Amino acid sequence: MSASTEPSGWTGTTPDSEQPRFPTRLAIGLAIGSFCWVVAYLGAVAVLLPARIAEIDPGNKAAIIALNSTVAMVVATIANLVIGAFSDLTRTRWGRRTPWIWIGAAGSLASLAALGQVSTAAGLIITWAIYQLFLNAIVAPLLATLADRIAPRFRGSAASAYALGLGFGSGLGQVIGAQFLADTTGGFIALGVLTAIVAPAASFLFREASSLPMPRKAFTKEMVLDNFVFARHDARDYYLALFGKFFIQVAKFAVQGYLLYILTDYMQLEKAGAGRYISLSATIIMVAGILMAFLSGPIADKLKRIKLPVVLSALMIAVGVFLPFLSATPEMIIAYAIFAGIGFGIFNAVDQALNIAVLPNPATAAKDLGILNFANTGGQIAGPLLAAAVITASGYRSLFVLAAVAALIGAALFIAIRRVR
Repeated sequence: MSASTEPSGWTGTTPDSEQPRFPTRLAIGLAIGSFCWVVAYLGAVAVLLPARIAEIDPGNKAAIIALNSTVAMVVATIANLVIGAFSDLTRTRWGRRTPWIWIGAAGSLASLAALGQVSTAAGLIITWAIYQLFLNAIVAPLLATLADRIAPRFRGSAASAYALGLGFGSGLGQVIGAQFLADTTGGFIALGVLTAIVAPAASFLFREASSLPMPRKAFTKEMVLDNFVFARHDARDYYLALFGKFFIQVAKFAVQGYLLYILTDYMQLEKAGAGRYISLSATIIMVAGILMAFLSGPIADKLKRIKLPVVLSALMIAVGVFLPFLSATPEMIIAYAIFAGIGFGIFNAVDQALNIAVLPNPATAAKDLGILNFANTGGQIAGPLLAAAVITASGYRSLFVLAAVAALIGAALFIAIRRVR
């Protein structure tokens, strides 16, 4: 690329003055987009993928699932950063986000359909890794659209719309996948079609302008450092948000990852009873998440405060994950689900708005949001690992202390953010 003069007034974001009314079309597009990718992903990863692995190699299914998860995590982490960076640099008449969403949608459809055809474990792992690559070509540009096109005063509500799509998609994904257990090939195709809907929906609802007038960057060492590595300038609040998110995810997955064993080993329930409480707690958390998605963002926008609800959500999560420490009774799991469910719901609804508010450079929004997603991946890994160490050393009650402390550390890191109220 050759360098060019930056267009007058180009900032990479939408200021409040240019968006006097709430961008309903964009919010609907974000909700549909998040629903389309997560409903297919969860329908596949939680239901159809394990079923397909059992069809291919039932004797080694546990080992295959573990290896597949590890490979997918590595690919998804790298893809989120790299695709986000390339999206930031894309200059086309169709914009810099929409083309990648189309690529991701087409590739997701093709790779999901292929999963129903592979006949070896190696082929399945490779195909699932390819799907992760294309899936992140949808996710990274979607989140960047929230940063690019939504004015600061509406970001809480728009982030809630995105979270609302995630909430409904998370709830329906496994239900849809379960309908195809007798026909995994057809199920993967159906999920691929659901994913592909995101592309025409994004084109119609986002109506992204051409990115050709945007500044181009010469291929230099500085350009590579700016666009393909961690943020280096004006990034204090950005890293506070990243590590705050990480500790919230640690708190979440330390408990959720061991919920079955908490019920059977700590609370001494039979498996049937544990299953009922797991289903009930999952339903409570899902309903709380959807309800908070409706309420949290608009309230945050009305109060003109994004950091405050994120801090409150962290405190709610801390209370929720600590409650089973007080009593080894299954009723405490319901109390955990209520408090933590409300906390997770508020956090999921407003966290993205906070992330965008602390981005170091709007020109590299997709890449920087991709790096922030490392906190999700890292927390999902670290939470269960730390939980296992604590349980082994001192029992389940210490697990709840660990999770509560992690959530409180997250709250403290969010409080330390200066740029946002």
